Amino acid sequence: MGSQAEIAELSQLEDRPRSRSFWRDAFQFILRDRLTMLAIGVLLIFTFICTLMPVVIERVFELDVNSTSIPNRFRQPGEAGYLLGSDQLGRDQLLRLIYGGRVSLTIAYLASILTVFIGITLGLLAGYYGRGIDDAISWAINTLSAIPPLFLLLIASAVWEPSTEVLVVVLAALGWVGTSRLVRGEVLSLKERDYVLAARALGASDLRILISHILPNVFSIVMVTMTIIAGNLILIESGLSYLGVGIQPPTPTWGNMLTDSRSYFVTGVHLVFTPGILIMITVLCFYLVGDGLRDALDPRRYQQ
Repeated sequence: MGSQAEIAELSQLEDRPRSRSFWRDAFQFILRDRLTMLAIGVLLIFTFICTLMPVVIERVFELDVNSTSIPNRFRQPGEAGYLLGSDQLGRDQLLRLIYGGRVSLTIAYLASILTVFIGITLGLLAGYYGRGIDDAISWAINTLSAIPPLFLLLIASAVWEPSTEVLVVVLAALGWVGTSRLVRGEVLSLKERDYVLAARALGASDLRILISHILPNVFSIVMVTMTIIAGNLILIESGLSYLGVGIQPPTPTWGNMLTDSRSYFVTGVHLVFTPGILIMITVLCFYLVGDGLRDALDPRRYQQ
């Protein structure tokens, strides 16, 4: 009898629905979202091509992205072996798009990660400790928000020669304000929750509370913000190139390639469309990923 009762109890336990994980539900939601998965796939393909193909081009085919050929200026796509045509100096447009994508995507990824890191760190400190630390960080946020970013970028370009590394640092140093303000507001609410107060009562250190109890609860919001920031950074890099304070030729980026092509709209219209379309697709994919993450990480979606 006892064994039969135990078997019946075990069978009832097995029939109960298993507890669901928030992150597992969010991951499954993203997998079912075809538009988000398509955007992620496009970004992965672009990243893979722009990361690995330059190595193959240099070491296997021994091609130089900046090699010129004046007789082959303004070749149309598919003409004379140029798959996407050539530019005003006879350089292969496809090779320059691949190399330019590596620079543009590097700026988008690294600057967005660095921006979010600075924003999270300062937002956590300001929201959790308050008082003098909050006042100092809030003062920095308000000061940077009051200064036109273009003004600071012009000063930075005059002091340092625009390069990928300099642009990443400058964009991150100017772009963390919004993330920090968002994280600070969330932390002000989270630090008064019962589980945080219980952890503090049990003797948990401030660092442990911040990392183990508060950071995971703001991480989902930050992930969405980071994808949007990455898309915006590509547009910012393009705008800086248009103003002449971005990365300078002959180093190709999608932004300066689009800027250089404005003088050749009649003779080389393909020079305008190819970098412009790649910028549009990449930024759109970042925004779609951010929109999909926002829906997937919304706790209200999983409430019953």
